[in-house]
Amino acid sequence: MSSAIVLMSDRRVAAIPLQDCGEDLVDVRMNGLKIDDRKRDEAGAWAHVRQGVLTRLLHAQSLLPTGVMLLFVEGFRPPTLQRRYFEEYSDQLARAHPDWQAAQLRAAASRFVSPPEIAPHSAGAAVDVTLIDHLGRELDMGTRVNASPEESEGACYTDAPGLGDRARTNRATLGGALSVAGLINYGTEWWHWSFGDRYWALQTQQPAALYGPVELP
Repeated sequence: MSSAIVLMSDRRVAAIPLQDCGEDLVDVRMNGLKIDDRKRDEAGAWAHVRQGVLTRLLHAQSLLPTGVMLLFVEGFRPPTLQRRYFEEYSDQLARAHPDWQAAQLRAAASRFVSPPEIAPHSAGAAVDVTLIDHLGRELDMGTRVNASPEESEGACYTDAPGLGDRARTNRATLGGALSVAGLINYGTEWWHWSFGDRYWALQTQQPAALYGPVELP
C-alpha cells in the first residue's frame, strides 16, 4: 500500500466540515454522456450525480481527443448500499486475514470501498468512469473498472508500476481531462473521480465539503 495515498479511512477526511450547498441530484442519461448499465438499479440511482459533477464531466468530455469518449459507469450510491458494500468487503478481508485488528481492516477496506459515513458516491459527488472509442469499445486501462486490489494485484492503483504503455497512456488521457475539469482521483482506483465531497476538500485544501450524504428523491 502506497504511503503517498491518503485513504478514505484517514481521520483527516472525516474531520472536514460539511456545508452542503443543496444542489440536486440530476440524471446524467439525458445529457450527452455515454452511459454503461452494468450498475443499473431499478430506481436509476446509479445514473445520478450532483449538478456540479455533471457540469465537470461534460467539460472533461470536451477535452478528450477526437474519437475518445467518457463512459459513465456509476454515480450515486444510496447510503444503505454503500454500507452493505463496505461491510461485505470488510468481512471478506477479515476472513482472509484473521490476525488483522479492526483499524487495519478498516484501512484496508477503504482502499476499495469508502466508509459509509464519508462516502463520495453517497453524496452524489463521485463517478466511476472509463474511456471508449468511437465504436463504443472500452480502451485498455490495465484492469477492468472496479477490479479490487486483490484481484488486480495492485494494478487498480492509478499509478501502479508495471502497466503496459497503452494502459498508462489511456489512464493519463482520462486523468488529464478530468483533472483539468476540476475532479480529483482516488489513487487506489483509477476509475474513481469526485468533486465537492470531503475527500476532494481535503485534497484541494478547501475549508469544507460542498456535498454530503443524500437520498434519491
